[in-house]
Amino acid sequence: MLEMTREEFEETVAEALDRIPPELTRLMDNVAVFVEDEPPADDPDLLGLYEGTPLTERGEWYAGVLPDRITIYRNPTLRLCDTREDAVAETEVTVVHEIAHHFGIDDERLHDLGYG
Repeated sequence: MLEMTREEFEETVAEALDRIPPELTRLMDNVAVFVEDEPPADDPDLLGLYEGTPLTERGEWYAGVLPDRITIYRNPTLRLCDTREDAVAETEVTVVHEIAHHFGIDDERLHDLGYG
């Protein structure tokens, strides 16, 4: 497994978020990003997870709710990658993939766009 401390991986996630165009980040609403070491036991290879209500499904009822949650999982990413550069690239794809879910884009479309 590729070695990268939790702090280094969190910095990689932060850098991936910084590369999201500002015109998109301005549209993000009520979402928080977290880093965890391991995904749920029932999906050990999961790299990221979006939990919440996509922007496209929010209506007048959407008020006073907890933020959507995007979680990026460190260890599955590091197990998948051979080099630091691979981990940076994979993390960026995962961050974009999960943010796309926040915008209401489904997995099929993300695969078509190369963010599967």
